[in-house]
Amino acid sequence: MALTHFDAEGHAHMVDVSDKPSTAREARASGWVKMSPETLEMITERRAKKGDVSGVARLAGIMGAKRTSDLIPLCHPLPITKVTVDIYPDPSLPGLQVVATVKTAGQTGVEMEALTAVSTACLTIYDMVKAVQKDMEIGGIQLLFKDGGKSGRYEAER
Repeated sequence: MALTHFDAEGHAHMVDVSDKPSTAREARASGWVKMSPETLEMITERRAKKGDVSGVARLAGIMGAKRTSDLIPLCHPLPITKVTVDIYPDPSLPGLQVVATVKTAGQTGVEMEALTAVSTACLTIYDMVKAVQKDMEIGGIQLLFKDGGKSGRYEAER
């Protein structure tokens, strides 16, 4: 399979999508922040000094999705029609799970927007409680699902 972000000479370029039809697009991504049970408890009980960790991280994830083309050099700016960021405690980690879903009607997909939303939310969680625990771990960031466009539907194996 040829990489579309390189021209014939091997130089990076933004893919020309002007002749592609506009279709409904959707992508879902996930990730997690692993922490001590005590830090998780502090967050779920809303005792963090900086405030509502999940609420602020949710907003940061939404903002991250909207700013993806400013952060990833070859991404197209897209008219995003929906972004959801769900954050929920997972005592088995222990930590927080983050899932982002992004939708648009456009000429290119929103996988990078969903992944950026998750990454931004995870980084915000870390930032908000790093004073309490510096050795938290961010990981598992992956595309779970995408639909629309020429390549059609993709679902990660679980």
